[in-house]
Amino acid sequence: MKTFLALLACSALTFAQAPPPKKKKLLAIGAVSGFQHDSVSNGLATMWKIGHDTGLWDTYIRTDTQLITKKKIPAGNAKNLDYFDAIYLYTTGELPLDDEQKASLLSFVHDDGKGIIGGHSAIDTLYKWPEYGEMMGAWFDQHPWGQFLAPVIIEDPNFPAMKDFPKTFSMMDEIYQPSKEFSREKVRVLARLDENKIDLTNKNVHRTDKDFAVAWVKTYGNGRVFYSTFGHREEVYDRPDIQTMYREATKWVMKLTDADATPRPRP
Repeated sequence: MKTFLALLACSALTFAQAPPPKKKKLLAIGAVSGFQHDSVSNGLATMWKIGHDTGLWDTYIRTDTQLITKKKIPAGNAKNLDYFDAIYLYTTGELPLDDEQKASLLSFVHDDGKGIIGGHSAIDTLYKWPEYGEMMGAWFDQHPWGQFLAPVIIEDPNFPAMKDFPKTFSMMDEIYQPSKEFSREKVRVLARLDENKIDLTNKNVHRTDKDFAVAWVKTYGNGRVFYSTFGHREEVYDRPDIQTMYREATKWVMKLTDADATPRPRP
């Protein structure tokens, strides 16, 4: 009996001294070389706050692209991509990435099995780099309706990032039209605009298939990519359902959770 109690006490002590799970590391980049979104600060701060409040990840906020590299950075205490588990991009325009940085970013996801979370204008970025568009799933091709009360249909309510949204809802925001590179054969659409409630006669509507995805996921090699157009307006980041979306999307790309990313046709 004494031996059993001793073993039990030892086990309890070991359990009590077990270190907490190691926090993940998120690099949040708000680099801009084009249109200046006032909500970049809201997006970056939201990702920091979610990580802080949940204790799941530490966020390193940058407004430049210096850390997108696998080279050793000589500046004191600087981290390169090897340090991080995922990248949140709220970027615009042709960012100043050299060939090594581009190769490192692709390798970070494709080879290392890490993740990208693209917020709003992440697809309004790096048009001259085909591999970037392939990784993200599309580029921006105008926003025909500007900011409007967007009618949204949730296609995959089982995906964790969609769990706080009702099946259909409307939200004031600026919705991007995916470019011709977008294909449901390459991504799993989580949500789209209700094509029956939008003006398809607008001169800037280029998609003849009437398919306007607003959130999707995909795999890229060994890694994972999430993108959503939501977030042009500052107050969007105050919404609990949007915070849930970005929290669960980040957990998914970091492989803290799992969910089906298999492409499928429009329901």
